[in-house]
Amino acid sequence: MRGVRKPGREDGRPDEGRGRDGDRRKGGDRHAEGGEARPAAGTGGHHHGHAPHGREGSRRGIATGPLYAALDLGTNNCRLLVAEPQDRGFRVIDAYSRIVRLGEGIGRTGRLSEAAMDRAVEALAVCRGKLADLKVRRMRLIATEACRQAENGPLFLDRVRRETGLSLEIVSRETEARLAVAGCATLIDPRSEGVLLFDIGGGSSELVWLDLRRRGEARGFALTRFIKSWTSLPVGVVTLSERHGGHMVTPEIYRDMVEEVCGLLEGFEGMEGAAELVASGGAHMLGTSGTVTTLAGIHLGLKRYDRRRVDGVWLDGNEVDEMIGRLIDMGYDQRVANPCIGSDRADLVLAGCAILEAIRRKWPCQRLRVADRGLREGILVELMARDGVWRRRPQPARTEAHV
Repeated sequence: MRGVRKPGREDGRPDEGRGRDGDRRKGGDRHAEGGEARPAAGTGGHHHGHAPHGREGSRRGIATGPLYAALDLGTNNCRLLVAEPQDRGFRVIDAYSRIVRLGEGIGRTGRLSEAAMDRAVEALAVCRGKLADLKVRRMRLIATEACRQAENGPLFLDRVRRETGLSLEIVSRETEARLAVAGCATLIDPRSEGVLLFDIGGGSSELVWLDLRRRGEARGFALTRFIKSWTSLPVGVVTLSERHGGHMVTPEIYRDMVEEVCGLLEGFEGMEGAAELVASGGAHMLGTSGTVTTLAGIHLGLKRYDRRRVDGVWLDGNEVDEMIGRLIDMGYDQRVANPCIGSDRADLVLAGCAILEAIRRKWPCQRLRVADRGLREGILVELMARDGVWRRRPQPARTEAHV
Protein backbone atom coordinates (compact mmCIF):
# COMPACT_ATOMS: atom_id res chain seq x y z
CA MET A 1 0.00 0.00 0.00
CA ARG A 2 1.39 3.31 -0.98
CA GLY A 3 0.79 6.75 0.45
CA VAL A 4 1.25 9.90 -1.57
CA ARG A 5 1.58 13.05 0.48
CA LYS A 6 1.43 16.66 -0.57
CA PRO A 7 3.20 19.53 1.23
CA GLY A 8 1.53 22.26 3.20
CA ARG A 9 -1.19 20.36 5.05
CA GLU A 10 -3.29 22.26 7.49
CA ASP A 11 -5.28 20.57 10.23
CA GLY A 12 -8.00 18.14 10.82
CA ARG A 13 -8.90 14.55 10.42
CA PRO A 14 -10.74 12.73 7.72
CA ASP A 15 -13.94 12.59 9.59
CA GLU A 16 -15.52 15.95 9.39
CA GLY A 17 -18.26 14.54 11.52
CA ARG A 18 -20.72 12.04 10.19
CA GLY A 19 -23.37 14.54 10.97
CA ARG A 20 -23.68 16.74 13.97
CA ASP A 21 -23.54 16.35 17.69
CA GLY A 22 -25.11 13.64 19.80
CA ASP A 23 -24.51 10.28 18.16
CA ARG A 24 -27.50 8.46 19.57
CA ARG A 25 -27.18 4.93 18.30
CA LYS A 26 -29.73 2.80 20.03
CA GLY A 27 -28.54 -0.09 22.10
CA GLY A 28 -29.07 -3.37 20.31
CA ASP A 29 -27.98 -2.20 16.86
CA ARG A 30 -26.18 -5.03 15.12
CA HIS A 31 -23.39 -4.83 12.58
CA ALA A 32 -22.06 -7.37 10.19
CA GLU A 33 -18.31 -7.81 10.12
CA GLY A 34 -17.00 -4.59 8.64
CA GLY A 35 -19.75 -2.47 10.13
CA GLU A 36 -23.01 -3.19 8.31
CA ALA A 37 -26.01 -2.21 10.38
CA ARG A 38 -28.39 -4.99 11.34
CA PRO A 39 -30.96 -3.76 13.87
CA ALA A 40 -31.86 -6.30 16.51
CA ALA A 41 -35.46 -7.13 17.17
CA GLY A 42 -37.25 -4.44 19.09
CA THR A 43 -34.83 -1.65 18.21
CA GLY A 44 -35.14 1.09 15.70
CA GLY A 45 -31.66 0.71 14.29
CA HIS A 46 -28.98 3.36 14.47
CA HIS A 47 -29.75 6.97 14.93
CA HIS A 48 -27.29 9.22 13.14
CA GLY A 49 -25.56 11.86 15.20
CA HIS A 50 -27.77 14.79 14.32
CA ALA A 51 -28.90 16.24 17.61
CA PRO A 52 -28.54 19.62 19.29
CA HIS A 53 -25.06 20.57 20.47
CA GLY A 54 -24.08 19.12 23.79
CA ARG A 55 -26.49 16.19 23.83
CA GLU A 56 -24.56 13.06 24.33
CA GLY A 57 -25.13 9.69 23.48
CA SER A 58 -27.31 6.81 23.38
CA ARG A 59 -29.88 4.67 24.96
CA ARG A 60 -27.84 1.74 26.14
CA GLY A 61 -28.24 -1.88 25.23
CA ILE A 62 -27.71 -4.71 27.68
CA ALA A 63 -24.38 -6.48 27.25
CA THR A 64 -24.09 -10.22 27.66
CA GLY A 65 -20.36 -10.62 27.00
CA PRO A 66 -17.04 -8.75 26.94
CA LEU A 67 -17.19 -5.27 25.45
CA TYR A 68 -15.00 -3.47 22.93
CA ALA A 69 -14.70 0.28 22.49
CA ALA A 70 -13.42 2.62 19.78
CA LEU A 71 -12.78 6.32 20.34
CA ASP A 72 -11.94 8.75 17.55
CA LEU A 73 -10.85 12.29 18.44
CA GLY A 74 -10.77 14.34 15.26
CA THR A 75 -10.66 17.92 14.11
CA ASN A 76 -14.38 18.40 14.48
CA ASN A 77 -15.79 15.61 16.63
CA CYS A 78 -15.09 13.37 19.59
CA ARG A 79 -16.76 10.01 19.01
CA LEU A 80 -17.10 6.81 21.03
CA LEU A 81 -18.64 3.47 20.08
CA VAL A 82 -19.01 0.51 22.47
CA ALA A 83 -20.06 -2.89 21.18
CA GLU A 84 -20.03 -6.61 21.89
CA PRO A 85 -19.16 -9.33 19.35
CA GLN A 86 -22.14 -11.18 17.95
CA ASP A 87 -22.41 -13.79 15.20
CA ARG A 88 -20.14 -12.52 12.39
CA GLY A 89 -20.34 -8.92 13.53
CA PHE A 90 -21.10 -6.85 16.60
CA ARG A 91 -23.98 -5.25 18.47
CA VAL A 92 -23.75 -1.62 19.53
CA ILE A 93 -24.19 -1.15 23.28
CA ASP A 94 -23.54 2.58 23.56
CA ALA A 95 -22.42 5.50 21.42
CA TYR A 96 -21.50 9.11 21.96
CA SER A 97 -20.52 12.05 19.78
CA ARG A 98 -19.86 15.69 20.51
CA ILE A 99 -18.65 18.44 18.22
CA VAL A 100 -15.54 19.93 19.80
CA ARG A 101 -13.80 21.63 16.82
CA LEU A 102 -10.41 20.73 18.22
CA GLY A 103 -8.68 21.95 15.05
CA GLU A 104 -10.32 25.37 15.06
CA GLY A 105 -7.80 28.00 13.94
CA ILE A 106 -4.90 25.58 13.69
CA GLY A 107 -4.34 26.50 10.06
CA ARG A 108 -3.38 30.01 11.18
CA THR A 109 -1.50 29.26 14.39
CA GLY A 110 -0.23 25.70 14.06
CA ARG A 111 -1.45 25.07 17.60
CA LEU A 112 -4.53 23.77 19.39
CA SER A 113 -6.25 26.64 21.18
CA GLU A 114 -6.98 26.56 24.89
CA ALA A 115 -10.73 26.79 24.29
CA ALA A 116 -10.66 23.93 21.81
CA MET A 117 -8.62 21.74 24.15
CA ASP A 118 -11.02 22.49 27.01
CA ARG A 119 -13.97 21.39 24.86
CA ALA A 120 -12.22 18.19 23.88
CA VAL A 121 -11.20 17.32 27.45
CA GLU A 122 -14.78 17.83 28.61
CA ALA A 123 -16.06 15.42 25.94
CA LEU A 124 -13.32 12.89 26.69
CA ALA A 125 -14.25 12.96 30.37
CA VAL A 126 -17.78 11.90 29.39
CA CYS A 127 -16.29 9.06 27.33
CA ARG A 128 -14.13 8.01 30.27
CA GLY A 129 -17.23 7.79 32.44
CA LYS A 130 -19.01 5.61 29.91
CA LEU A 131 -16.03 3.26 29.57
CA ALA A 132 -15.81 2.93 33.34
CA ASP A 133 -19.55 2.39 33.82
CA LEU A 134 -19.61 -0.32 31.17
CA LYS A 135 -16.37 -1.89 32.44
CA VAL A 136 -14.82 -1.95 28.98
CA ARG A 137 -11.45 -3.69 28.99
CA ARG A 138 -10.57 -3.93 25.27
CA MET A 139 -10.37 -0.62 23.46
CA ARG A 140 -8.46 1.53 21.02
CA LEU A 141 -8.47 5.29 21.45
CA ILE A 142 -7.10 7.33 18.57
CA ALA A 143 -6.36 10.95 17.76
CA THR A 144 -5.94 12.03 14.18
CA GLU A 145 -4.89 14.97 12.06
CA ALA A 146 -5.41 17.86 14.45
CA CYS A 147 -3.11 16.26 17.01
CA ARG A 148 -0.72 15.05 14.30
CA GLN A 149 -0.24 18.51 12.92
CA ALA A 150 -0.47 20.73 16.00
CA GLU A 151 2.79 21.79 17.61
CA ASN A 152 1.24 21.21 21.02
CA GLY A 153 -0.57 17.99 20.09
CA PRO A 154 1.59 15.70 22.27
CA LEU A 155 1.30 18.11 25.22
CA PHE A 156 -2.45 18.10 24.83
CA LEU A 157 -2.56 14.32 24.97
CA ASP A 158 -0.43 14.44 28.12
CA ARG A 159 -3.09 16.70 29.63
CA VAL A 160 -5.81 14.26 28.52
CA ARG A 161 -4.00 11.43 30.34
CA ARG A 162 -3.66 13.50 33.52
CA GLU A 163 -7.23 14.79 33.60
CA THR A 164 -9.22 11.84 32.23
CA GLY A 165 -6.95 8.81 32.56
CA LEU A 166 -7.36 8.07 28.84
CA SER A 167 -4.29 7.32 26.73
CA LEU A 168 -4.88 8.28 23.11
CA GLU A 169 -2.53 7.32 20.29
CA ILE A 170 -1.89 9.56 17.32
CA VAL A 171 -2.35 7.30 14.31
CA SER A 172 -0.78 7.71 10.90
CA ARG A 173 -2.71 8.71 7.80
CA GLU A 174 -2.10 5.26 6.38
CA THR A 175 -3.72 3.69 9.44
CA GLU A 176 -6.68 6.03 9.05
CA ALA A 177 -7.11 4.98 5.45
CA ARG A 178 -7.07 1.29 6.39
CA LEU A 179 -9.54 1.75 9.24
CA ALA A 180 -11.94 3.63 6.95
CA VAL A 181 -11.93 0.70 4.55
CA ALA A 182 -12.40 -1.81 7.38
CA GLY A 183 -15.38 0.15 8.67
CA CYS A 184 -17.12 0.48 5.30
CA ALA A 185 -16.15 -2.74 3.52
CA THR A 186 -19.58 -4.36 3.64
CA LEU A 187 -21.01 -1.53 1.53
CA ILE A 188 -18.75 -2.38 -1.41
CA ASP A 189 -20.74 -3.66 -4.38
CA PRO A 190 -19.80 -7.36 -4.74
CA ARG A 191 -19.90 -6.98 -8.53
CA SER A 192 -17.53 -4.01 -8.61
CA GLU A 193 -14.01 -4.37 -9.96
CA GLY A 194 -12.74 -1.36 -8.06
CA VAL A 195 -13.73 1.16 -5.40
CA LEU A 196 -12.53 4.70 -4.76
CA LEU A 197 -13.21 5.35 -1.09
CA PHE A 198 -12.96 8.90 0.23
CA ASP A 199 -13.31 10.41 3.67
CA ILE A 200 -13.66 14.20 3.68
CA GLY A 201 -12.42 15.38 7.03
CA GLY A 202 -12.02 18.54 9.03
CA GLY A 203 -8.45 19.29 7.99
CA SER A 204 -7.50 16.47 5.65
CA SER A 205 -9.24 14.17 3.22
CA GLU A 206 -8.28 10.57 2.60
CA LEU A 207 -8.63 8.71 -0.68
CA VAL A 208 -8.17 4.97 -0.99
CA TRP A 209 -8.16 2.91 -4.18
CA LEU A 210 -9.15 -0.76 -3.94
CA ASP A 211 -8.42 -2.87 -7.00
CA LEU A 212 -10.83 -5.80 -6.71
CA ARG A 213 -10.28 -7.51 -10.04
CA ARG A 214 -8.64 -10.47 -8.30
CA ARG A 215 -10.56 -10.58 -5.07
CA GLY A 216 -12.16 -13.97 -5.70
CA GLU A 217 -14.65 -14.69 -2.92
CA ALA A 218 -13.21 -12.14 -0.47
CA ARG A 219 -15.78 -9.92 1.21
CA GLY A 220 -16.09 -7.60 4.18
CA PHE A 221 -12.98 -7.04 6.29
CA ALA A 222 -10.92 -9.26 3.96
CA LEU A 223 -11.18 -6.57 1.27
CA THR A 224 -8.62 -4.45 3.14
CA ARG A 225 -6.03 -6.72 1.51
CA PHE A 226 -6.89 -5.21 -1.85
CA ILE A 227 -5.95 -1.61 -0.99
CA LYS A 228 -3.79 -0.67 -3.96
CA SER A 229 -2.88 2.88 -3.00
CA TRP A 230 -3.97 5.78 -0.86
CA THR A 231 -3.30 9.45 -0.36
CA SER A 232 -4.06 12.13 2.21
CA LEU A 233 -4.93 15.58 0.89
CA PRO A 234 -3.96 18.49 3.15
CA VAL A 235 -7.43 20.00 3.07
CA GLY A 236 -10.69 19.47 4.90
CA VAL A 237 -13.95 21.24 5.57
CA VAL A 238 -12.68 23.25 8.54
CA THR A 239 -9.48 24.51 6.89
CA LEU A 240 -11.12 25.19 3.53
CA SER A 241 -14.02 27.11 5.06
CA GLU A 242 -11.66 29.10 7.29
CA ARG A 243 -9.65 30.18 4.25
CA HIS A 244 -12.58 31.02 2.00
CA GLY A 245 -15.43 31.71 4.41
CA GLY A 246 -18.27 29.37 5.24
CA HIS A 247 -21.19 31.64 6.02
CA MET A 248 -21.65 33.68 2.84
CA VAL A 249 -20.57 31.33 0.07
CA THR A 250 -21.15 32.82 -3.37
CA PRO A 251 -20.82 30.75 -6.55
CA GLU A 252 -17.47 32.48 -7.07
CA ILE A 253 -16.21 31.53 -3.61
CA TYR A 254 -17.40 27.98 -4.15
CA ARG A 255 -15.56 27.83 -7.48
CA ASP A 256 -12.38 29.06 -5.80
CA MET A 257 -12.64 26.28 -3.21
CA VAL A 258 -13.07 23.65 -5.93
CA GLU A 259 -10.09 25.02 -7.85
CA GLU A 260 -7.89 24.92 -4.76
CA VAL A 261 -8.62 21.24 -4.22
CA CYS A 262 -8.23 20.49 -7.93
CA GLY A 263 -4.77 22.02 -7.67
CA LEU A 264 -3.86 19.58 -4.91
CA LEU A 265 -4.96 16.70 -7.13
CA GLU A 266 -3.03 17.88 -10.19
CA GLY A 267 -0.24 15.55 -11.14
CA PHE A 268 -1.36 12.90 -8.71
CA GLU A 269 -0.93 9.54 -10.43
CA GLY A 270 -1.30 7.22 -7.48
CA MET A 271 -4.54 5.42 -8.32
CA GLU A 272 -3.31 3.07 -11.05
CA GLY A 273 -6.22 1.42 -12.81
CA ALA A 274 -8.80 3.75 -11.28
CA ALA A 275 -9.28 5.96 -14.33
CA GLU A 276 -9.92 3.08 -16.71
CA LEU A 277 -12.32 1.28 -14.40
CA VAL A 278 -14.21 4.50 -13.64
CA ALA A 279 -14.46 5.24 -17.37
CA SER A 280 -15.76 1.73 -18.10
CA GLY A 281 -18.28 1.78 -15.27
CA GLY A 282 -16.51 -1.04 -13.46
CA ALA A 283 -15.82 0.98 -10.30
CA HIS A 284 -17.87 2.99 -7.86
CA MET A 285 -17.17 5.61 -5.21
CA LEU A 286 -17.79 5.02 -1.53
CA GLY A 287 -18.02 8.15 0.59
CA THR A 288 -17.77 8.25 4.37
CA SER A 289 -18.19 11.78 5.65
CA GLY A 290 -20.75 14.28 6.85
CA THR A 291 -20.72 15.82 3.39
CA VAL A 292 -22.11 12.77 1.63
CA THR A 293 -24.56 11.85 4.40
CA THR A 294 -25.90 15.40 4.22
CA LEU A 295 -26.31 15.19 0.46
CA ALA A 296 -28.11 11.87 0.86
CA GLY A 297 -30.41 13.21 3.56
CA ILE A 298 -31.39 16.18 1.41
CA HIS A 299 -31.85 13.93 -1.62
CA LEU A 300 -34.21 11.71 0.37
CA GLY A 301 -36.13 14.76 1.62
CA LEU A 302 -35.73 13.77 5.26
CA LYS A 303 -37.52 15.93 7.81
CA ARG A 304 -35.19 14.47 10.42
CA TYR A 305 -31.94 12.69 9.74
CA ASP A 306 -32.42 8.91 9.70
CA ARG A 307 -29.26 6.83 9.53
CA ARG A 308 -31.17 3.71 8.56
CA ARG A 309 -32.29 5.36 5.34
CA VAL A 310 -29.00 7.10 4.54
CA ASP A 311 -26.40 4.43 5.23
CA GLY A 312 -25.85 2.45 2.05
CA VAL A 313 -27.96 4.62 -0.26
CA TRP A 314 -26.78 5.04 -3.86
CA LEU A 315 -26.55 8.40 -5.63
CA ASP A 316 -25.83 8.85 -9.32
CA GLY A 317 -23.80 11.71 -10.75
CA ASN A 318 -26.82 13.81 -11.69
CA GLU A 319 -28.31 13.47 -8.22
CA VAL A 320 -25.04 14.58 -6.60
CA ASP A 321 -24.86 17.60 -8.93
CA GLU A 322 -28.47 18.51 -8.14
CA MET A 323 -27.95 18.35 -4.36
CA ILE A 324 -24.77 20.44 -4.52
CA GLY A 325 -26.58 22.99 -6.66
CA ARG A 326 -29.39 23.22 -4.10
CA LEU A 327 -26.87 23.81 -1.31
CA ILE A 328 -25.09 26.55 -3.26
CA ASP A 329 -28.44 28.29 -3.76
CA MET A 330 -29.20 28.20 -0.02
CA GLY A 331 -28.27 31.07 2.21
CA TYR A 332 -26.58 30.43 5.55
CA ASP A 333 -29.85 30.69 7.51
CA GLN A 334 -31.49 28.20 5.14
CA ARG A 335 -28.65 25.75 5.70
CA VAL A 336 -29.00 26.15 9.46
CA ALA A 337 -32.73 25.45 9.19
CA ASN A 338 -32.23 22.29 7.16
CA PRO A 339 -32.64 19.25 9.47
CA CYS A 340 -29.80 17.40 7.73
CA ILE A 341 -27.32 20.27 8.24
CA GLY A 342 -28.08 22.50 11.25
CA SER A 343 -26.03 25.22 12.89
CA ASP A 344 -23.06 23.01 13.74
CA ARG A 345 -22.23 22.32 10.11
CA ALA A 346 -23.90 25.07 8.10
CA ASP A 347 -20.54 26.81 7.62
CA LEU A 348 -18.75 23.58 6.63
CA VAL A 349 -20.99 21.71 4.23
CA LEU A 350 -20.18 23.69 1.08
CA ALA A 351 -16.47 23.27 1.67
CA GLY A 352 -17.13 19.54 1.80
CA CYS A 353 -19.09 19.74 -1.44
CA ALA A 354 -16.17 21.55 -3.07
CA ILE A 355 -13.78 18.76 -2.06
CA LEU A 356 -16.19 16.15 -3.38
CA GLU A 357 -16.60 18.00 -6.66
CA ALA A 358 -12.83 18.20 -7.15
CA ILE A 359 -12.51 14.45 -6.54
CA ARG A 360 -15.30 13.77 -9.03
CA ARG A 361 -13.63 15.96 -11.64
CA LYS A 362 -10.45 13.93 -11.28
CA TRP A 363 -12.33 10.61 -11.32
CA PRO A 364 -15.77 11.24 -12.92
CA CYS A 365 -17.51 8.23 -11.41
CA GLN A 366 -21.27 8.07 -11.88
CA ARG A 367 -22.05 5.79 -8.94
CA LEU A 368 -21.58 6.91 -5.33
CA ARG A 369 -22.56 4.88 -2.29
CA VAL A 370 -23.03 6.72 0.99
CA ALA A 371 -21.62 5.33 4.25
CA ASP A 372 -22.73 6.56 7.65
CA ARG A 373 -19.89 4.72 9.37
CA GLY A 374 -16.12 4.94 9.45
CA LEU A 375 -13.12 4.80 11.73
CA ARG A 376 -14.83 3.61 14.90
CA GLU A 377 -16.44 0.67 13.13
CA GLY A 378 -13.10 -0.12 11.51
CA ILE A 379 -11.36 -0.09 14.88
CA LEU A 380 -13.93 -2.46 16.38
CA VAL A 381 -13.71 -4.88 13.46
CA GLU A 382 -9.90 -4.94 13.61
CA LEU A 383 -9.85 -5.49 17.38
CA MET A 384 -12.38 -8.29 17.22
CA ALA A 385 -10.72 -9.95 14.24
CA ARG A 386 -7.33 -9.78 15.97
CA ASP A 387 -8.82 -11.46 19.04
CA GLY A 388 -10.40 -14.18 16.90
CA VAL A 389 -13.81 -13.69 18.51
CA TRP A 390 -15.72 -14.87 15.45
CA ARG A 391 -13.56 -17.98 15.05
CA ARG A 392 -14.37 -19.02 18.59
CA ARG A 393 -18.10 -18.52 18.29
CA PRO A 394 -20.27 -21.42 17.11
CA GLN A 395 -22.03 -20.74 13.83
CA PRO A 396 -25.82 -21.08 13.59
CA ALA A 397 -27.27 -24.05 11.77
CA ARG A 398 -28.45 -21.83 8.95
CA THR A 399 -25.26 -20.21 7.73
CA GLU A 400 -26.42 -17.02 6.09
CA ALA A 401 -23.33 -14.88 5.53
CA HIS A 402 -23.29 -11.52 7.31
CA VAL A 403 -20.05 -10.24 5.90
